[in-house]
Amino acid sequence: MTQVQERPGAVTFRGNPLTLLGPDLQVGDKAPDFRLVDLELRPVTLQDFAGKTLLLTVALSQDTPVCDMQGKRFNELATQVSDDVVIANVTVDLPFALRRWCGANGVDRIKVLSDYQEREFGLKYGILIKELKLLARSVWIIDRNGVIRYKEIVPEVTQEPNYQAALDALQQVVKG
Repeated sequence: MTQVQERPGAVTFRGNPLTLLGPDLQVGDKAPDFRLVDLELRPVTLQDFAGKTLLLTVALSQDTPVCDMQGKRFNELATQVSDDVVIANVTVDLPFALRRWCGANGVDRIKVLSDYQEREFGLKYGILIKELKLLARSVWIIDRNGVIRYKEIVPEVTQEPNYQAALDALQQVVKG
């Protein structure tokens, strides 16, 4: 069995240091494939987005205020992107809870995916919080060729990501 890399203190929760599990991926790295599930429990992989630019907005749980705002904000931003861009929200919440959240909040422009089964996405992207078994708040942009072009892991997981920086980076990636 392969040893999982641990990165103590990589993020904090209310000022308390937490450990991230998995590699410290960098801009320019090939994005690892992943297996998530959609709201209907169907498998979704990176290959499903081949030929598209993918923005992954990752949150701890849609049942928390900051994660709720983050998901709704990216759903709004989805109106500003071209058809060759997919925005996907990823948490470890159960798909049933995510479906309820989407319905209650009118979230219908982004894909909503879950890593609840294996936490494989979190481990492969280096954002699984060891102490909480949740995903660290982060934003990733993967280009049409499967290369990471933008990464923000929010240092204090109770804070929102930099939406404008992500949108600016997305526009640059789409322009080529």
